[in-house]
Amino acid sequence: MSNDPIKNKALVLEAFETLFNKRDYDTALKYWSANYLQHSAHIAPGREGLFDLVRAAPADLKWEYQLALAEGDYVIVHGRFSNTGRPAAWIAADIVRMENGLLAEHWDMLQDEATSNESKSGLPMFGEAFPDGG
Repeated sequence: MSNDPIKNKALVLEAFETLFNKRDYDTALKYWSANYLQHSAHIAPGREGLFDLVRAAPADLKWEYQLALAEGDYVIVHGRFSNTGRPAAWIAADIVRMENGLLAEHWDMLQDEATSNESKSGLPMFGEAFPDGG
């Protein structure tokens, strides 16, 4: 049982890469608790709900992150989910609670990525550039 934030952050990033980008469901099982609690309004309960969501997503779904922060058993990842089948990519803040070295609980905040014309701040939501190149 570890609440080492450095290890927890590395595990969450590796887990997300394995599931969302590699779609390696067998390996992903080793990262998610069998008792995984899902608080997202967009995902069915448990790790099977999450895995089923990814299975149903377009083959070119892509996850990337810009920032990951960890404190104790909690990791927050600022990321982008593109090629989701929706008109705009999702910018996400995913909050994960770790337990016994596994992803045990998840919350998220999702927002459609704004184009340069839609951004009142004039700044991109993710990275250094807008998705439309503006």
